[in-house]
Amino acid sequence: MSKTLVIVESPTKAKTISKFLGKDYQIESSFGHVRDLPKSKMGIDIEGGTFEPQYELTKAKANNIKKLKDAAKKCSEIIFATDEDREGEAISWHLAYILKIDPAKAKRIAFHEITKHAIEEALSKPRHIDQNLVDAQQARRVLDRLVGYELSPLLWKKVARGLSAGRVQSVAVRLVVEREREIKAFISEEYWSIAGQFEKEHKFLANLHSINNKNLKKLEIKNETRVKEILSDLKNAKYTISNIEKKETKKTPPPPFTTSSLQQTAHNACGYSAKQIMRLAQQLYEGIDLGSEGHVGLITYMRTDSLFLSEKFLGETNDYVKKQYGDKYALDKPRFYKNKSKGAQEAHEAIRPTDPTRNPESIEKYLDPQQYKMYSLIWKRALATQMSEARLNKTNIDINNKQKPEEKNKQSNYMFRANGQTMIFDGWLKLYPDLVKEEMLPELKKDEDIECKELKSEQHFTKPPARYSDATLVKALEEYGIGRPSTYAPTIATIEAREYVFRNDDKRLEPNDIAMVVNDLLVEHFPKIVDYEFTAKMEQKFDDIEEGKEEWKPIIKEFYDPFHKNIETKTEELDKQDVVHAHEVGIDPKSGKPISARIGRFGPFVQLGTKDDEEKPTFASLEKGMSVETVTLEQALKLLSLPRTLGTDADGNEVFADKGRYGPYVKTNGIFYSTKDKDPYNIELKEALEVIKEGKEKEAKKTIKEFDGSEIKILNGRYGPYITDGEKNGKMPKEIEDPATLTLEQCEEIMKDAKPARRGKKTTKNK
Repeated sequence: MSKTLVIVESPTKAKTISKFLGKDYQIESSFGHVRDLPKSKMGIDIEGGTFEPQYELTKAKANNIKKLKDAAKKCSEIIFATDEDREGEAISWHLAYILKIDPAKAKRIAFHEITKHAIEEALSKPRHIDQNLVDAQQARRVLDRLVGYELSPLLWKKVARGLSAGRVQSVAVRLVVEREREIKAFISEEYWSIAGQFEKEHKFLANLHSINNKNLKKLEIKNETRVKEILSDLKNAKYTISNIEKKETKKTPPPPFTTSSLQQTAHNACGYSAKQIMRLAQQLYEGIDLGSEGHVGLITYMRTDSLFLSEKFLGETNDYVKKQYGDKYALDKPRFYKNKSKGAQEAHEAIRPTDPTRNPESIEKYLDPQQYKMYSLIWKRALATQMSEARLNKTNIDINNKQKPEEKNKQSNYMFRANGQTMIFDGWLKLYPDLVKEEMLPELKKDEDIECKELKSEQHFTKPPARYSDATLVKALEEYGIGRPSTYAPTIATIEAREYVFRNDDKRLEPNDIAMVVNDLLVEHFPKIVDYEFTAKMEQKFDDIEEGKEEWKPIIKEFYDPFHKNIETKTEELDKQDVVHAHEVGIDPKSGKPISARIGRFGPFVQLGTKDDEEKPTFASLEKGMSVETVTLEQALKLLSLPRTLGTDADGNEVFADKGRYGPYVKTNGIFYSTKDKDPYNIELKEALEVIKEGKEKEAKKTIKEFDGSEIKILNGRYGPYITDGEKNGKMPKEIEDPATLTLEQCEEIMKDAKPARRGKKTTKNK
């Protein structure tokens, strides 16, 4: 009996589905895209004005493509089962092309979870390839290619080689750059707070507020002098309870995870990057080996912006909650959440466990620690959505000065307020016992006297806005309507890989100097590319294409014609010196020459002098953490102090201290010696000579034998003795016990089969 061929994207998914479908099905993987735009050229029909993509087979997939074609010939039916999103639809469309199947007649199935039930249900309801989805993917791919391939060369000419620009990545860079400039421009201000420690049954704190026209507001104290005045006013004061408010409040669980909220929550809870989060979610989606259960998909598809939950899941969850926690924790009817995301695909599901009864503890032994944390987050969040509200008792206690009889009608300027809360019923918080901290306040009555044991003042300083983390950058992109679930993690990974941003010690995203320059260029000369509103509108147009409301090629033409004209104009108009403008740092006190900072071919640097001076300018690269915009004169002078002349060695050769590509070093007689962790700005001659001595001894030990008049040497290497002529390295024959016994003729024979030497980091020779 002939089999049915089912093609999925990944081999892991293929393995899991094979278990469900049995011997009548052959499951194969496409390993992602099988066709794409060429890497070496634009690959889009611009001259003809059709914007038709000129796809080519992915060379790395040639063997797998042949395997798929052979399998297709042997099977009676072919079903495409790639992911249910634009990329997945496009992969099925490309597969149909190489297998010579009409997309309008092709069989296509999609599922949100990799379970037996979901696969069987999908097979019972096959559809054809959705051309609207394919066109939406093509529109994005073509637009991004046009922007990248036309704008990037301009950046190479006007800024530096190797740079790239992109429709979404450049907007993400702009967000990071603008936040950094907000931080740099921020001026911190001092402020103080005062709290009173009161006691009744137990001690508790109450914060001091001001009363203005009977309205309570936060007390603004700007300096310590004012603090002392207030403390003086409150000295020896007697206090009474002026008001008590008790109110029962309800706390509703947050909605189930979308791609965006999962990335934000997992980053905040676990510190994972967006890329790590999506990798872990992919593993859970494609399946984990659960021993006797076999390979099981643990969560639904992880690229989604929908809050929808299936009826099956809702029913199973309700039964599980009742059984595990009791009826009072379950809902009488399901709780639904309204989707606020623009263009959200309501047909998709939120990210949830495939089986709510499979709690994290029951499968912990099959998961690595990161997978376990990720699954726990998803399982708890989805389950909580279908549990009872939590009920809290919130209490506010106001404490006033106890007025003397003669002050009875006088309004006090200050009041203390204490806030507390206690749990009435935990509800969904049963899953999050640490989420709400109970703050117990004593039982008090209005007009009751209470003693203040201590007044505490604390100094604070206002803080600048925080740099973006993966979570907050994803949130910002989503709020602006930029990108979609599948693009957040790749966008952050791209701007990091292109070295526009780096992660600081707090894992926050900081822009490199090159990001500042490129962003300023794009904002001034290509404002649409980095305009938040325009980028969001393009995302909406892609959604309209997906929904069949728009044709994709006219949208591309409308964007491309003015964009291309602007590229041509700016390529002619812009001068590199105007783009990479210098930042004036100050004047060198010794020479009187100006010092400037700028971006160069090899990165940011400071320069002493100008090209118009008789003497050539001197340069020094900025160190990590320094910025062209903020480098100080003191820092610049220190950088320009290298190389330092330390003195001479025993042979009269001058010794210099400097730093280079591989770190700090000392140099004498044309030879470099790494100083490793020694500071080149402070190292003394005695230390440098010791470094040189150790380097020479190490080099001497490295050489086993040399031959007069020949470049060939026998050296000791990392993996043992070897023969080299400086260009090629020859392996030492195993039968040679003592390499020093080899003759020049023997070495020359061995070198006939030698391979080119690997160029690695050198620590004691020419850098």
